[in-house]
Amino acid sequence: MSTALRIGNLRPSKGATRPTKRRGKGAGTGLGGTAGKGHKGKKARAGGKIPAWFEGGQMPMQRRLPKRGFKNPMRVEYQVVNVGRLAAAPAGATVDRAWLEAQRLVRRPGPIKLLGNGELKTALTVRVQAVSEKARKAVEGAGGKVEIPAARSAASAADRAPRSVAAKPAKSAKSAAPAAPEAPEASPAAEPPEMER
Repeated sequence: MSTALRIGNLRPSKGATRPTKRRGKGAGTGLGGTAGKGHKGKKARAGGKIPAWFEGGQMPMQRRLPKRGFKNPMRVEYQVVNVGRLAAAPAGATVDRAWLEAQRLVRRPGPIKLLGNGELKTALTVRVQAVSEKARKAVEGAGGKVEIPAARSAASAADRAPRSVAAKPAKSAKSAAPAAPEAPEASPAAEPPEMER
């Protein structure tokens, strides 16, 4: 017999597969009657699966633990950059989002805040959305300056504010009273036709 490897000769390894259980085929099969599910109960029903978080009916963990505080949905999450990380910039350079992304100091969108850890000895122009007081003093102490984008104008803020509905002027007594319907004009009476003699 040829031992060459052919598609027709491929077989799973011994013990890799097992015959399927044929349930409900009689008591002699070992899985008759209740088909291996036992008598009654949730696990004997169709779809009777118990989720992993179920604790048998006792108070579950997520309800036993205390809840404190909240997470503000209107929060502003800044990406922080310390002053000491700007030492690689040449003197007189402008440090903005493009430069920070090129140096891989900022890697995701969103506002940037400059913090005051570290030392800075070169004069730089820093353009970020927020800066701490210590970082501002460090930049200005080295001869540089900090530029923060101007806040939105009050006019544009007023345009975005919800407009209050102006109170309508009260109607006068004359205008409030319903006007009397006008009498229809009387049509001229038609003259009777002359009778022939």
